[in-house]
Amino acid sequence: MPDAVSLQNLLSPGYVVSLIIFTATYALFSLGLNLQWGFTGLLNFGHVAFMTVGAYTTVLLSLQGIPLWLATLIGAVLAALLGLALGATTLRLREDYLAILTIGASEVIRLIALNEEWLTRGALGVPITDQYLPLGALTRPTLPTRIGMVIWWTVLFALAAWQLWRWLRHSSDRPGKELSETRSIPIHKLVWGGVTALAGGVLYGIGAIAIIDYARYGYKVGLMLLLVTVLAFVYWRLEVAVNAPWGRVLKSIREDEEVARALGKNVFWYKLQSLMLGGAIAGVAGAFYAWNLTFINPDGFIPLITFQAWIIVVLGGSGNNAGTLLGAVIYWMYFTVTRFALPAIVPLDDARLGALRIMVIGLLLIILMMVRPQGILGKKEELTLGR
Repeated sequence: MPDAVSLQNLLSPGYVVSLIIFTATYALFSLGLNLQWGFTGLLNFGHVAFMTVGAYTTVLLSLQGIPLWLATLIGAVLAALLGLALGATTLRLREDYLAILTIGASEVIRLIALNEEWLTRGALGVPITDQYLPLGALTRPTLPTRIGMVIWWTVLFALAAWQLWRWLRHSSDRPGKELSETRSIPIHKLVWGGVTALAGGVLYGIGAIAIIDYARYGYKVGLMLLLVTVLAFVYWRLEVAVNAPWGRVLKSIREDEEVARALGKNVFWYKLQSLMLGGAIAGVAGAFYAWNLTFINPDGFIPLITFQAWIIVVLGGSGNNAGTLLGAVIYWMYFTVTRFALPAIVPLDDARLGALRIMVIGLLLIILMMVRPQGILGKKEELTLGR
């Protein structure tokens, strides 16, 4: 069991703020992948390329005096244009070729960032000072400002609790029951709902404490609040989009694009839209990724990041935005808890412990795929994995 010092570090506001930022960043990044694969069926193994473009564009433009919001927008647009370039040349290929080409494209982008030192400083990386960070100048906000931030933090978590309640009251995975409500809540929903509510309550309380004591924990408190706000907005707009006719067309393409084409839909154009929008979301996630680290270099955008997003999407349930958020929370909670707990249980050095954590989550994913192949919140009737 972890000792008292480890537990104290785990629950310290500063550490929890960093955990929330990492979780929300990966959740935002994974929402883009979920749109591309979960809803449209596009096998993208190079999703990190969009994050790389968004991160470098935002940082390099902001260093030239471009306002942060405009630099972030331009980064998202360039990431979407990368999706346009990739989609125009790859979307007519079979799924396995698409996967190979996207992972190749992500490595090309990373190598460009590594070798074009005149632009990106290569392996030396680009440091980011406080003046080029969002809310970096806000070090000692007034009491009314902090109260307003706590109120907004409360609103965000209240909206999340409402979404959780709607999901609990929603019908189970049976086909034809999507719009109805059941009188009895399935046991698996009660379990996951209870775990989510408990984790959310802990994160809300510690986050509120950090906001109140803003000066002690620095600008990352403001970054946390801004990131969660952006995540909530993107989640809301994606939910609206995928439940509209546009989203239903994406699902039909995922299931059988020949049927969608026979119904007069421009399959190629819809795929391109999905790839571009998912890329733009990943570009915004890249900006927050850079702001959190306050330093970027090519080694921070390796293919492993893409496969972490795949783990999150598969774990939570593909084709389900709420599942992606839940997958991100579970993934980072697992790595956080095992970071403190495993050293007290298994007498291994840090390198071997890191490998063991990866092996364990791989084993858990195998078990999950055997027991519930659609993921925690996925719908079995929509399962396309392995077809």
